Amino acid sequence: MRAVKKFPFSLSEDAKSRLLHWAQQFEEVVWLDSNHYSQKHETYQAILAVDTFTALKTDFHNAFDNLKEYQTVTADWIFGYLSYDLKNDVERLQSNNFDGLGFPDLYFFQPKKLFLFSENSVEVQYLNMVADEIEQDWESISETLQKPDISEISKALNIDFRTTKAGYIQKVENVLGHIKRGDIYEANICQEFYSEDAEINPLETFLQLNKISKPPFSAFLKVNTLFALSASPERYLKRTGNTVISQPIKGTAKRMENKEADLKMAQQLAKDPKERSENIMITDLVRNDLSRIAEKGSVTVDELCAIYTFEQVHQMISTVSCSVPQGFSSVEILRNTYPMGSMTGAPKISAMQIIEDTEDAKRGLYSGAIGYFTPLGNFDFNVVIRSILYNSKKKYVSFSVGSAITINSIPENEYEECLLKARAMREVLNKTT
Repeated sequence: MRAVKKFPFSLSEDAKSRLLHWAQQFEEVVWLDSNHYSQKHETYQAILAVDTFTALKTDFHNAFDNLKEYQTVTADWIFGYLSYDLKNDVERLQSNNFDGLGFPDLYFFQPKKLFLFSENSVEVQYLNMVADEIEQDWESISETLQKPDISEISKALNIDFRTTKAGYIQKVENVLGHIKRGDIYEANICQEFYSEDAEINPLETFLQLNKISKPPFSAFLKVNTLFALSASPERYLKRTGNTVISQPIKGTAKRMENKEADLKMAQQLAKDPKERSENIMITDLVRNDLSRIAEKGSVTVDELCAIYTFEQVHQMISTVSCSVPQGFSSVEILRNTYPMGSMTGAPKISAMQIIEDTEDAKRGLYSGAIGYFTPLGNFDFNVVIRSILYNSKKKYVSFSVGSAITINSIPENEYEECLLKARAMREVLNKTT
């Protein structure tokens, strides 16, 4: 079905920018970038998918059934996202909080044009098209790579807090009450930062965010007038053949300018009993989720509470893997593990109910997942955190951050952790817009 050609190519930062400028002519764009971050489960350095052939857009009602049918019938590459609110399809839950963005609950598309980047080359796959069109586009892209910088700077934004500091601290106190009563052990409580009547240049904003963060699961998503600019450090779930892995993040520490102080900060994070407790609880939740679809005895914790360092923060990450039966549906794997434990809590259903009652804004795509399926049913999805979301029609910009609340949480510290996680998004919007 796809014409395929391969070209020698080195994916420099400048080349990324110009390639994405070329892609803006299309209504649907997905760019996934590892930023050359060395990690064990990498398949491609980056992927670009553009120009829709078929698409699926739906709310949460029967969303996973619809996605399963679409993915099975298409039997091709499909790219898109799962919003957090698909929880309402998995469980009998609701999402009634304020929604300023208006993203559909689920969107996937089958791209006509696909670019798979490896270290020294790019494989180009075009759907139902002759190879000559690949050559023509590649010539156009090559010309774009030679053009002068075409960056545009937008106007400044005023960023508002959906939840005040006092309000967030009170919410943490309320969640601690639930924990003390035994309703839950942990819950991830988030808050929204937003700007109304806002106009930004989505691509330039994304490029700046990516530049200062350099995360391994970066994503730029454009669906008509909707944009996700994601500097995510976290993988939700990946399937390769019969192997499934999840890499939940729980535990955050700031970077320090002094190398010795920075190393000490990472070492302190590794030993911090509260942070380890958070991570271990969620790792256990992920083990339980995977056990629903795994071959008996195959669920393994490959890494527990490992420290990974990024441009903005140190993070504590665990890696859990399992084997699934031959022919097991990829969408069923997602359904049985969704939403991801790192953005909910334990027990998951009770935590999600408390989250809905506690937070001030509907999460939507935030704490959902962006990724893709291959023709063979393999998949890879990030967790939508450290991300700016934008509806250009409504002129609404939003980003959210959260922290995991456990019995040992100090409300003031949890608020400070939120501000640390928000720093890159606030800096970029103040700098580029």
